[in-house]
Amino acid sequence: MRFKTYLGKEPRHSDIVSCIAWNTTDEVLSCADDHEVLIWNLITNETTKLLTLSNDLFPTDMHILKTSNPSGLKKQIGGDVFVITTTDGKFHLINRTGRIEKSVEAHRGAVLAGRWSYDGTAFATAGEDGSVKIWSRSGMLRSTLVSTSFPIYSLAWGPNSDQILHTSSRQLVIKPLQPNSKPLQWRAHDGLILKVAWNPSNNLIISGGEDCKYKVWDSYGRILYSSHANDYPVTSVSWSPNGEMFCVGSFNSLRLCDRTGWSHSLDKPETQSLFCLEWSSDGTQVAGACGNGHVIFAHVVERRLEWKHFEATVRGRKTITVQNVSFDLMENLDFRDNIIKVSFEYNHLIVLTSTQCYIYSTKNWNTPIIFDLKEGNVSLVVQAEKHFLFVDGQSMYIYNYDGRLVSSPKWPLMRTDYLNQSTVSLSNDTVAVRNKGDEKIIHIFDAVTGKYVPDGKPFTHKMEVLEVALDQCGPSINRRLAIVDKNRDLYLLNVRALPNASKKIMKLGTMMHSIRWNDNSNMLASLQDGKLMIFYYPAVVFADKNLLATTLMQKDDNDFGKNPQIMSFVGNHVNIRRADGSILSSATSPYPSVLHGYVASNRWDDAVRLCRYIKDETLWACLAGMSLSSKDLKTAEIAYAAIKESDKVECIQYIKKLPLKDLQTSEMALLNGNVREAESVLLGGGLSFRAIMLNLRLYRWDRALELAAKNGNHVDTVLAFRQKYLETLDMPEDKSNFLQLMKEVEVKWDAVNEKIEEEYKKEKNMTPSDPAARRRTSLML
Repeated sequence: MRFKTYLGKEPRHSDIVSCIAWNTTDEVLSCADDHEVLIWNLITNETTKLLTLSNDLFPTDMHILKTSNPSGLKKQIGGDVFVITTTDGKFHLINRTGRIEKSVEAHRGAVLAGRWSYDGTAFATAGEDGSVKIWSRSGMLRSTLVSTSFPIYSLAWGPNSDQILHTSSRQLVIKPLQPNSKPLQWRAHDGLILKVAWNPSNNLIISGGEDCKYKVWDSYGRILYSSHANDYPVTSVSWSPNGEMFCVGSFNSLRLCDRTGWSHSLDKPETQSLFCLEWSSDGTQVAGACGNGHVIFAHVVERRLEWKHFEATVRGRKTITVQNVSFDLMENLDFRDNIIKVSFEYNHLIVLTSTQCYIYSTKNWNTPIIFDLKEGNVSLVVQAEKHFLFVDGQSMYIYNYDGRLVSSPKWPLMRTDYLNQSTVSLSNDTVAVRNKGDEKIIHIFDAVTGKYVPDGKPFTHKMEVLEVALDQCGPSINRRLAIVDKNRDLYLLNVRALPNASKKIMKLGTMMHSIRWNDNSNMLASLQDGKLMIFYYPAVVFADKNLLATTLMQKDDNDFGKNPQIMSFVGNHVNIRRADGSILSSATSPYPSVLHGYVASNRWDDAVRLCRYIKDETLWACLAGMSLSSKDLKTAEIAYAAIKESDKVECIQYIKKLPLKDLQTSEMALLNGNVREAESVLLGGGLSFRAIMLNLRLYRWDRALELAAKNGNHVDTVLAFRQKYLETLDMPEDKSNFLQLMKEVEVKWDAVNEKIEEEYKKEKNMTPSDPAARRRTSLML
């Protein structure tokens, strides 16, 4: 990946260009010390003058609010009015026609920076007087947020528009907008800091200064990357909208970097110092303000995507080359408009231009499916086996590979501009989206209907969520969502669990930095403290969590380095990108994937033969968990015996001898730890006595008494077992409801045992096809 730069033969400005801003994806505004504001049309390559400032106005910064207003407010200023700050201490609100709507005296000395908030409700200015001020959209002063003794050269809004990041000599400071709140401050550079940028999508910060370095930080001030010293001070930095890349400008230097900090490419254009860099809203182009009067444009080319034995490369703004490395075949794909987004997975290449979407199959590169886009500003594409989704400035759309719109999920206070690969996940039947306003909330939708699943409301985690990922295989009832929260703990959520299933979410591990599901089986790869961990069957935690450690493969490798990231998990190969950009490939055992295939097609005998042939305890543990989840008692007994779990084998043998199917199902649920489900199965099957005995076995006395009172026939049974329990422990009765009933009900063990025998005889006479008895007991309860 690299920049392809465009620089005019002659500069259009006669003096230093100090600031630029994108109005649309094809239109750029530039402002220079020659007092002129120019409009650059990238389609016609024409430059027109918007207005000429007075001779005493020298611009320092310019910013246009995005036209899409995600907060749901009516569009008032966004795209129609932009702000220009000047050296005379004022900022100016200017409309699209070039007329100055308002000029406000803002600071003593020059106003060095002015930025709109992401929600469009305010903008902030910073000046030589060391203050940061917050203004309303109409230019009314709201507050003076910061007052320091150092000039503030640059500022940036926090992702939720509730914090301001600003420079202070060699330090960076994050100041919340709430009154009396404590700022976060740290020493960031060895020289004066000139520029900062804070990306709302990945919540990362970049800074550049006179020490000739650029650095990447997280929102807590912890350094993630520090560059080597460049030849000249870093004068500009800018994030791409999706947070995957950023660019760095210096004297005759333009660098494209990955989000982790390492450099994709370095260009040496004749621009002198690059005072300002800005990305277009589609994330494909960069415009730069040059010290010699030029405006430089750079387009991202040579993006490479791989899927199995295919490689797709974006060669130019309108050209993609696809190579089949197995047969050394090459296909050239040309488009009429600029390419914005490309995705290549599940044997389909998705290409989104500024006006259309192209769907290519790996079986046919000549006749793609094409449909028009409502809005060309696409920021994200996510693929699954049957569907794909893309996000534009307003909505989320799910299409199938025939080009038909499937659904368009929506949620309250929808903010599509903050969505990225970590916060959106898609499977064949489910969509999961992390909410931006409250990061503990995950919206889970049915992919076909676009409605919430399973109970019509979102899921709320106990901590802020950093990453979500849906498994890709199996029926929808078994769909699971992997969640990495703020503590870097990994959880597995059963997104379509039944209401009585108590174990809806289970913890898999801690300190997880990157996760990825396999493409053709529900195996999960993760990175933990430099170790690659493969969960061959992570759903085993819902069946028997004691088997989780046995079904886990760990691979220690010092070559992973710091902050590695899993790029893909296809077949039995995991591709990992290191912090320096190099790709490592790690192989896993092919047998768990084969086992998943046998179980998915109910070929249990073949699964047992495979495990006996391989003779691997990990494989047997996977089979034990799979058979337990599928309630295949025969296979579960064989698998548990193979891993020497004698207690589980005895329990399964006991379950197999039970006379009724409902009893077996209940005991299986109890074996999995799902008490509520076990009780619900018994009550639904009319086995109220068994439900009472289940609670007595678990010492749930109050629930047992409640069921006995509803049944009206086994209150003395509950009291008898309670008395026996207290006598064994030599404890007095401390429950008021039991004390009252013991005074009213006489307990006789002969009568209790007789009732129990009658219940067991009644069960033997029941058959699975006897709904009358079940209905009578269910109505009674």
